[in-house]
Amino acid sequence: MTPPQPEPTGAYGRMPRHDADRDGDAHGPRPLDRGSPLPLWAQLLDDLRRRMEAGAFTAEFPAEHRLTGEYEVSRHTVREALRKLRADGLVIAERGRASRLDARRIQQPLGSLYSLFRDLEAQGVDQHSEVLRLERTADATVAGHLGLIPDAPLVVLERLRLADGEPLAHDTAYLPADLAEPLLGADFGHTSLYGELSRRCGVKVTGGRERIAPFLPDVRQAWLLGLADREAAFAIERIGRAGERVVEWRETVVRGDRFAFVAEWSDASRAVALAPRAAAPSV
Repeated sequence: MTPPQPEPTGAYGRMPRHDADRDGDAHGPRPLDRGSPLPLWAQLLDDLRRRMEAGAFTAEFPAEHRLTGEYEVSRHTVREALRKLRADGLVIAERGRASRLDARRIQQPLGSLYSLFRDLEAQGVDQHSEVLRLERTADATVAGHLGLIPDAPLVVLERLRLADGEPLAHDTAYLPADLAEPLLGADFGHTSLYGELSRRCGVKVTGGRERIAPFLPDVRQAWLLGLADREAAFAIERIGRAGERVVEWRETVVRGDRFAFVAEWSDASRAVALAPRAAAPSV
């Protein structure tokens, strides 16, 4: 095994820690303390977070070579700090594009009926959809989820959901054709499925169930969502009900770096059992 190489040092690396503050440059880098027990990558991570909070990097996030020069550290140190920023969802890295700050992470409540369209609008997010498929179809497996016979006619709506012009989710919803046939004439570029289902079909979704799990998108889904190779996402399976009838089976793949699920609880909340993935019930 090759022994760790010492970090380069230089005039910048030996600057007193208060110089950046004394110069009044809150956006600028602060020198790292090579005598500290805290690893250099962790110090670099802390300083990059400080600069973000001060409003730096709004135009672009600096490349690796720039950070190695600013902080007089190795590329390995820079990459370790950047890996943590990406894992925390603070920096977005995509193939063929410069890294950038994740300016907005969308929050989605758990344990309540929600419309992604309505909730994005409420959060001030400019959003629209690219409709990939809106047609009649048949699928025995989906029909089973909907409680229908295997060859029952269905309506399928497949969309790429975009938030502030960037891919957020790949969404495919199936509904019984006897209820949802009027949806075939709807324009889903900037409207909600539930809104159109209510207006055109007289069907109101009143409840349902979701299952959320980590997921590795396939090649097509990763391409649609702009994800790097082997970058994980969330998979959401939803059953929607109108009263007692199942009226929707939906599969959604959501970018993990732009989405956060939020739950509120109290000591009166129902307990939730955690089970191994293989033993999780199908919804």
